[in-house]
Amino acid sequence: MKRNILTLIALIILLVLARLSQGLNPYFYQILIFWGINSILAMSLNLINGFTGQFSIGHAGFMAAGGYLSAALTIYHGDKIIKLLSFMPESISKNIAFFIFLIAGGLFSALLGIIIGIPTLRLKGDYLAIATLGFGEIIRVIIYNMDVVGGARGFPGIPQLTNSVWVMFWAFICFIVLYRMINSSHGRAIISIREDETASEAMGVNTTYYKVLAFSIGAFFAGVAGGLFGHYLMLLHPASFTFMRSVEILLMIVLGGLGSLTGSIIGAFVLTVLPEALRGFSSLRLIIYSLTLIVLMLIRPTGLMGNKEISFGSIVRKLNKRIGNVR
Repeated sequence: MKRNILTLIALIILLVLARLSQGLNPYFYQILIFWGINSILAMSLNLINGFTGQFSIGHAGFMAAGGYLSAALTIYHGDKIIKLLSFMPESISKNIAFFIFLIAGGLFSALLGIIIGIPTLRLKGDYLAIATLGFGEIIRVIIYNMDVVGGARGFPGIPQLTNSVWVMFWAFICFIVLYRMINSSHGRAIISIREDETASEAMGVNTTYYKVLAFSIGAFFAGVAGGLFGHYLMLLHPASFTFMRSVEILLMIVLGGLGSLTGSIIGAFVLTVLPEALRGFSSLRLIIYSLTLIVLMLIRPTGLMGNKEISFGSIVRKLNKRIGNVR
């Protein structure tokens, strides 16, 4: 009960700060939005790659599927939901419809995760990576040939419903859900698969079930992130969900630390801010970017956080310890 109250207080504080952030310079505000979306993508992929020990590089496919579905629902059916909620103020009904469509996009991606996960998660290592890469490309090619969502022209006209409050709300929900899951009996089963799948099976863990479960939950949050992405840019294009997008998300969790949710958030921050900070270096930008990543990985080969987490309790204990030493 105490933990739930603290979680609710933390959510309220985060949402208040997110609301205040809307007064930021538009450029910095956009970076904040992209950091939040990238954090959701990184944490959800870390569940698959970092905690379960699978090697997936098709996360952009789940992001595209959820993003396009939620955008299509908003454009083609948004007015119907708003009319059904006409007894409410229009701003509230729009946000309720947006929430429903984000959930729908996430569930669609989760369903795809189950469909793809059941056959492909029998594979391991490089073979699994190739299978998930193929899935991501299949999704992108299908979107290219769907005129209902613009095809190769892109999908414009999406209303801008995403703001910092929505992004921080979903980032917080993603963190709490994954943190509670990892620190439960289900999480211990998932981590046992990463450590030794054969031994895990011998101890009675249903490895296929837990791998598909992790895959579908990770896909759900990737789909939600895709919906937030589309409803912020007001445009979706298949070129935004290429193989390189999946690699960028993979870099975030490797840099932050495989098996660390807070590491994923830090890795997302670094790889969101770093390209922007290097814009002034023009032709040297990609070289500096690559060298920076190489140096960071040489200094911290297990990532900035390794498999450790930053918790509120640990911060309080360290502060108390320092105050005690000062006295």
